[in-house]
Amino acid sequence: MPALALSLGDPAGIGPDIALAAWSRREADEVPAFFVTGDATVLERRARQLGLDVSVARLAPSEAPAMFRRALPVVPAGPAASALPGIPDATSAPASLAAIEAAVALTRAGKAAAVVTNPISKAVLYEAGFPFPGHTEFLAHLAGDPAALPVMMLWSERLAVVPATIHVPLAEVPSRLTRELLVRTGEITARELTGRFGIARPRLVFCGLNPHAGEQGTMGREDEDVVRPAVAELRRRGIDARGPLPADTLFHPAARAGYDVAIGAYHDQVLAPIKALAFDEAVNVTLGLPFIRTSPDHGTAFDLAGTGRASPSSLIAALRLARRLADVEAAAAAHPVEVAS
Repeated sequence: MPALALSLGDPAGIGPDIALAAWSRREADEVPAFFVTGDATVLERRARQLGLDVSVARLAPSEAPAMFRRALPVVPAGPAASALPGIPDATSAPASLAAIEAAVALTRAGKAAAVVTNPISKAVLYEAGFPFPGHTEFLAHLAGDPAALPVMMLWSERLAVVPATIHVPLAEVPSRLTRELLVRTGEITARELTGRFGIARPRLVFCGLNPHAGEQGTMGREDEDVVRPAVAELRRRGIDARGPLPADTLFHPAARAGYDVAIGAYHDQVLAPIKALAFDEAVNVTLGLPFIRTSPDHGTAFDLAGTGRASPSSLIAALRLARRLADVEAAAAAHPVEVAS
């Protein structure tokens, strides 16, 4: 089985720190084999700055599983990066993007089992002319399907959530929240929870956009005119979906026991609860792509870069989940379900 491909992330951020820390904890935390795509020199410099005794091995992807116990495997990709910890420079954006592109290309070619991405800085990328709203949309572009709908899911053992609209201003959410978007989001989520997470009949709940899910239209019509019809359509298609439900009562323990994923109208509506419940364990998973992609659920944390205080816990969780999903996918491919004629 190929190793996982981990992109370096912004070279000025904590991506190099947590990659080194995850490798250092490979035995204690049973971290699955991975290789880093990007500038190996950045990792070597950061290891020295952090006082870590980590050997970096430049190699081909096929050599990574055998090397992983002895050295941190790196598949060189992209231009050299000169950025210092916490201080991004002109090399940061091209180095970040090249590392992601290499990880995706190797995974799509079967040379890696899945893509795991370290944090990037959208502000740094925007200054360099990056035309995408965020990481998720860039990955959809790399998938090569302009009609693909990337769905961002934040997953943990305690809670899984999906924002139907992702990186858009709050003022634009009501106009972006359409029945078609909710139906497609629900279908993709249900399909991948079954195909990649092994949940036979996923239970989806939809948060209302307005307080109290609109109080039957007295506090905004979106929940009655958009969310409720979308849920009804999903149910007609055989998907276990409920809603709209008030978001303020969906995230306590008893409520969470009644569903597998909560789909929110906008980003912070569902990301705030999961980050409160599982900040160090939550994993960002992109659904709707032809390859597996996970990521730590945090940003570049420039203020922590090079200090030794960045926790690798979310990255380790992302690596473990990527390996789990890749194993499920490989098992399904090896033993396809026969359809009776």
